[in-house]
Amino acid sequence: MTKSRFINKAIPMIVQYLILTLFLRLNIINSLPHPLDPLSPAEINNTRDIVQGSYLGAIPNLTYHFVDVEEPDKKHVLEWLSSNTKEKPIIIPRQAKVVVRAKSETHELVVDLTKRSIVSDKIYTGHGYPPFTFNELFQATKLPLTYPKFKESIAKRGLNLSEVSCVPFTIGWYGEKITRRALKVSCFYRGGSVNVWARPIEGIIVLVDVDSMQITMYNDRYIAPLPKAEGTDFQSSSSSRSKTSASCDVSDIGFSINGNKVKWANWVFHVGFNARAGMIISTASIFDAKRNKYRSVLYRGHVSETFVPYMDPTEEWYFRTFMDAGEFGFGRSADTLQPSVDCPSSALYMDGYMAGPNGEVQQIRNGEPELTLVVRMVATVGNYDYVLDWEFLRSGSIKVGVDLTGIMEIKAVPYTQKSQIEERVFGTLVAENTIANYHDHHLTYYIDLDIDDNSNSFINAKLQRATAIGSGTPRKSYWTVVRETAKREAEGRIRLGLEPAELLIVNPNKRTKQGNEVGYRLIGAQPVTSLLSDDDYPQRRASYTKYQLWVTPYNRSERWAGGFYADRSSGDDGLAVWSQRNREIENTDIVLWHTVGIHHVPYQEDFPAMPTIHGGFELRPANFFESSPLL
Repeated sequence: MTKSRFINKAIPMIVQYLILTLFLRLNIINSLPHPLDPLSPAEINNTRDIVQGSYLGAIPNLTYHFVDVEEPDKKHVLEWLSSNTKEKPIIIPRQAKVVVRAKSETHELVVDLTKRSIVSDKIYTGHGYPPFTFNELFQATKLPLTYPKFKESIAKRGLNLSEVSCVPFTIGWYGEKITRRALKVSCFYRGGSVNVWARPIEGIIVLVDVDSMQITMYNDRYIAPLPKAEGTDFQSSSSSRSKTSASCDVSDIGFSINGNKVKWANWVFHVGFNARAGMIISTASIFDAKRNKYRSVLYRGHVSETFVPYMDPTEEWYFRTFMDAGEFGFGRSADTLQPSVDCPSSALYMDGYMAGPNGEVQQIRNGEPELTLVVRMVATVGNYDYVLDWEFLRSGSIKVGVDLTGIMEIKAVPYTQKSQIEERVFGTLVAENTIANYHDHHLTYYIDLDIDDNSNSFINAKLQRATAIGSGTPRKSYWTVVRETAKREAEGRIRLGLEPAELLIVNPNKRTKQGNEVGYRLIGAQPVTSLLSDDDYPQRRASYTKYQLWVTPYNRSERWAGGFYADRSSGDDGLAVWSQRNREIENTDIVLWHTVGIHHVPYQEDFPAMPTIHGGFELRPANFFESSPLL
C-alpha cells in the first residue's frame, strides 16, 4: 500500500465526505463561466449542433445571422457577482440567442446549452432583417462579373473585366413595402492602384435580390472619367495604418487577467465580445481605499449603433445611409491589431470568436486587446477604420474614444479643376475627376451605469446667470448651478451645447461625509446632431440622432439604438420609439445613450488616406470619492 493510500484510509469518513464535497463544489465553480462571458468556441459549436439536430437542420440553405449569449437577467448577474461562490454558487443557465434564416423566414431561437435543446423558437414578422452573412455579401459582389449587361458596360468604358472589383451596399428603406432582402452593388477598377476604393466606375446601378441571389435591376445611366491611379497608394513603408496615440503605453504598470476578468491598478472589469458590438466592457468597479472595498461604476458599455449617411441624393448614392453595427457588425469587421503600431509592445491580446454563416466557429485573431491602460479594438467597416478605446484611469475616470481613419468613399466626376464645376456637387474635389462626398458619422454608445448600485438618477445641472444686485458689491451678475432631476424619459432627452450644464448620474441613496450625492458626470462629446430633416427616410430610421443624450430605464431587451433588425428597418423600433413611453427614470436602474457625432467635410489632405479624426467622451467621478483616489 502506498503512502498516499494509507493516509487516505486514515482520514475519518465524515472528513473524506467534506473534502470530496468541497472538491466537487470547487470543480463546479471553476467550470462555471462568468454569465457575461462571450460564447466559447465549444459553446458556439454546441449551439450549432443543437440547431442542426432540430427540424431546422433538415431545411436546405439554413444560414446563421446572429449567435450570442442570451442576455441574462441583470438581477441574477449581480447576485452571481456578490454571492460567496465557495459556499453557495449561483448557477445562471447558459443560453444562446440565435437568429437563422430558413425558407425566407427569420427564426429567433433561444438555445439552452445545458439542456442541449431549443427552448424558444419564434418567427419574426416585423420590419427589418438580420445582418448579412459574409457569404451573402461575397456572392453578391461576384454577380455583376458574369452578368452580360455589366460586361457590355465595362467593355464600353474600355476597361479590363479582370481588373474590376465590386462592393455590396445596404440600401435602407424609403417608404416602400419591403418583402425581400436586397443589396446594391457598386464596382471599382483596380488597375494601377492598390487602393480598391480610389477608382469608382460611376453611373452603374446593380440591384441584387439576396435570397434568390439574382440581379433584379440593372441600369447604366452615364459614363464618367475614371480617376487616375497615380497618387492613390495609401500604403507607407512601415504599416498600412498610421500609428495611433501612444497613450496606451503603461508598460510600467502591471495588470492581471483571469479569463475575461481584468484587474489593473484600482480597477476590475470584464471584457467581452460579440459580432455586433465588437468590444463590450462590463461590471467595472473601482477600489476605494478609504472604504476598503470595490464600488460599482459601470454595468455595461459598448457601441450600440452607428449611422453614416452620405449627402449625395443622386440615384447612385442616395441609399448610402449605413447603420454599420446593425447591418454589418463591428465584431464581424474586427481587424487584427498590429503590435507597436496599434498598441505598445507590452500589450496583451485576446482572440474574438463568433459564428459564421453555417454556424461554425470563426476566429478573429488578436481581434481585441486585453489591455495595458486602454482596451482597444479596430473595426474595418468597408473603407473606414474605427479605432475603439475604453481607457481606465486611476483617478476613477473612464475615457471612451473613437478614432476614424481609412479611405473615403469617392465619386468619379468629369472635372479636373474646381472652376469647371457649374452644377451642384455633394463634396470636395480632392483630385482630378475625384469628389469626396460629404457625410456623417454618428456612433451611439450604450452606457449602463450603476453608481454604487443600480438605483440611480440623472441630473441636468444647468449653469444659469443670476443678478448680483443687493449683494453689496459692484458686481452685476454671476452664475449658479440649478439642478434638475429627470423624473421621466422626456426630461432625459438632451440636445447638448444649447446651454452650459453638468450632466450627472448620481445615487440619491448614497452620500459622502459632506452630504453630497455620490455620482459620476458625463463630459460629453462635441455636440453634433443630424442635420437631415425629420421626415427624411434615413433620419426616420435613425431618429435617435436628433438628441446626443437619452436616458431610459434599464430593460435587458433594449440594447440596440436602431432596433435589433437594422437592415431595411423603417424606424418603428429602437431608442426613439422606446423613449416615447415616457417611463420613470428617477431613483431606479437607468441607461444612458450618448452619440459621438462627426460631420465630415473632406479636404485634399484626406486623400488618398485620411489622417485620424478623434471623438469621444469621459465618465468622471463627481463626489464619488471622499477625496482624490490619487492621493
